[in-house]
Amino acid sequence: MTGSYCVPVLLAAWLAVAEAEGLEQAALPAEESRVQPMTASNWTLVMEGEWMLKFYAPWCPSCQQTDSEWETFAKNGETLQISVGKVDVIQEPGLSGRFFVTTLPAFFHAKDGIFRRYRGPGIYEDLQNYILEKKWQSVEPLTGWKSPSSLTMSGMAGLFSISGKIWHLHNYFTVTLGIPAWCSYVFFVIATLVFGLFMGLVLVVISECFYVPLSRVSSERSDQDQRPEEVQGAEQLQDAEEEKDDSNEEENKDSLVDDEEEKEDLGDEDEADEYEEEDNQAGSMDEERSDANDQGALPEGSVSQEKLEPDESHSADSQNMVEDSLRQRKSQHANKGP
Repeated sequence: MTGSYCVPVLLAAWLAVAEAEGLEQAALPAEESRVQPMTASNWTLVMEGEWMLKFYAPWCPSCQQTDSEWETFAKNGETLQISVGKVDVIQEPGLSGRFFVTTLPAFFHAKDGIFRRYRGPGIYEDLQNYILEKKWQSVEPLTGWKSPSSLTMSGMAGLFSISGKIWHLHNYFTVTLGIPAWCSYVFFVIATLVFGLFMGLVLVVISECFYVPLSRVSSERSDQDQRPEEVQGAEQLQDAEEEKDDSNEEENKDSLVDDEEEKEDLGDEDEADEYEEEDNQAGSMDEERSDANDQGALPEGSVSQEKLEPDESHSADSQNMVEDSLRQRKSQHANKGP
């Protein structure tokens, strides 16, 4: 009988001891983590001093494998004179967009606001050597539009924040409310169309309110610009007509000059013909005179001398007249020539 009662007593005593130990362990405070969670409200702390950041997701197996190493690295942060932080990309999609995180886990080093991507393993020894040996100096920094503090990456952070909110809303529809996924997609498509139409209406109203006077001024300016163009066109037409008139006048002048030259040429030809006729007449007279001289003297000398003297005087007068007329015509022709 005594043996049968000993077993329950021992079990009860063992259970009491186990409960006491469990209560003692529960009473012990959990070890405080040295890793500082970073959010959209306090991420600017990394702009001062030296930091190491880890981007992770709770469902990522590779991130879970480096959790213990990251905690050890954070515990030795005071020795290394560095601060250690972490970012949950599910809770903070804006920060993942600001740093343009595309793979997990992702590590970044920050020194006085200058960021560099750490691509080594998330092992404590490698992280410690990276800081002590200052290997980060050989890594190209994220400058310009790639810097997390730039305006471009701030816009990227806003887009990622909106996408994160849409994702949370989709999970609320499908998981919490139990709505089918295709219904959620249809809702987002309709919401996108309505939002786009609303924004277009707002832009139209703003343009009508603020840009109507500018359109009137622009129309007046266009009218004023058109008027000078019309004036210029009329001036161009006038210039063209004047050029045509000038060309016609020049052609008329040229034709008149040509006509005058032709007339002068014809007159010269007539004068040349007259000169030839007069030369022929003078030659014929000279021939008659020579014939008369060849015939000899007449029987009666007085009579022959009386007849010859008038003939000689008449021929001399006619020859002088011909020579005078030739000289006058040559002088007239010389005057017309220039």
